[in-house]
Amino acid sequence: MNWQDYISVDPAICHGQACIKGTRIPVSVVLDNIATGITVEEIIQSYPSLTEEATQATLIYAAELAREQFISMPIEVAL
Repeated sequence: MNWQDYISVDPAICHGQACIKGTRIPVSVVLDNIATGITVEEIIQSYPSLTEEATQATLIYAAELAREQFISMPIEVAL
């Protein structure tokens, strides 16, 4: 699956946040829902314009961001 088929960034929509194409649903909202344990079916019930494929694309998008961007974190030292 190509996440670019489902996700777009438009400065005129949601202040340029990554959103599901054709909607104003930010990718972060979908990911937040998944992270809290809400099922894909429940998310789609809340946002009927979403599809299972679009929710899967958000996970692929997040995985790609995790591979490409690094967040500086303190190093834990074992004693």
